[in-house]
Amino acid sequence: MMADRRVRIFVTGRVQGVFFRQALKVVAKKNLILGWVRNLDDGRVEAVLEGNEENLDRVIEWAHAGPANARVEDVVIRNEKIVGDFTAFDVRY
Repeated sequence: MMADRRVRIFVTGRVQGVFFRQALKVVAKKNLILGWVRNLDDGRVEAVLEGNEENLDRVIEWAHAGPANARVEDVVIRNEKIVGDFTAFDVRY
């Protein structure tokens, strides 16, 4: 499957310690999105997502709310050049 789009997102709010990364992985896999997600030292979550436009939009929409205990304040989306180097979606530590 060839990706249509690659984005890097930064999610701000109460997004660490609320299973945000694991939940994002489930949503990404369900939508056939490849890439990774990790916590940043400043309290944000960063993710790189690659996939088709429609599926990416669904994952990004989900990220604006996150899992039940998250309180998302902001999502910054940066488009990037498609690399096509992902074979799965991983949680990075």
